[in-house]
Amino acid sequence: MKSRRRRGLLLLSVALASGGLAASQVRERERSVAAQVGPAVPVLVAARDLRAGARVSARALHVRRVPARFIPPDALGSAAGIVGLRPSAAIAAGGYVTAGLFAGSNDEQREGGGVGRGERAVTVEVSGAAGLSAGARVDVLVSTESAAGGGRTLMALAGVELLRLEPGGAGGGYRDAATEDAGGAAAAGAAGAPTALATLRVSLRQAVYLTAADNFAREIRLLARPAGDHSAAGAAVSQGQL
Repeated sequence: MKSRRRRGLLLLSVALASGGLAASQVRERERSVAAQVGPAVPVLVAARDLRAGARVSARALHVRRVPARFIPPDALGSAAGIVGLRPSAAIAAGGYVTAGLFAGSNDEQREGGGVGRGERAVTVEVSGAAGLSAGARVDVLVSTESAAGGGRTLMALAGVELLRLEPGGAGGGYRDAATEDAGGAAAAGAAGAPTALATLRVSLRQAVYLTAADNFAREIRLLARPAGDHSAAGAAVSQGQL
């Protein structure tokens, strides 16, 4: 009986030693691979195909973590400063978004011309833009949707200046939200609602709010503001109040 017990303990010791050796070898290989490819770092990629010369929207970009060895030297780590610009070449879905694609003429494409101190020019995807043109004063309505299916609409900004308006979508005309992927359709609003890229003159705080709304709200809609109307932004209205 004692002999069997000693044999069992010996086999258990050998198994534990072998397991520890194997784990050590795995960790060593992992360290070796990490040293070769570098740590994973955030890099900006195209969430869908982007056409050359078409303005880039926030929803067309995505941040992914990739080993440093495989990232181009001019790869971007975030979408800061890229939304609203035009790439000089097409970018396939999943492709790296690099600074070189926006070099040169893009300095003239930025919508910062004429923006004063404390102001920002922010580009967002909007609905209800038909008939509007640069220079118009608009109210900005933001609609959200809860997990339970209810929704709220808030007049977020009142009487802001529209600097530029261009057709949205990858196809070069107003995009039909029914043809988008699930995420894009939810953000674009009701099916069939045409969208456009609108650049608005706003304060820094308003720019942060609009950027968040462009990423997470169901719809951003513009309403033309009549001349002489100086009313302020209103309260939110929920679906149940309609």
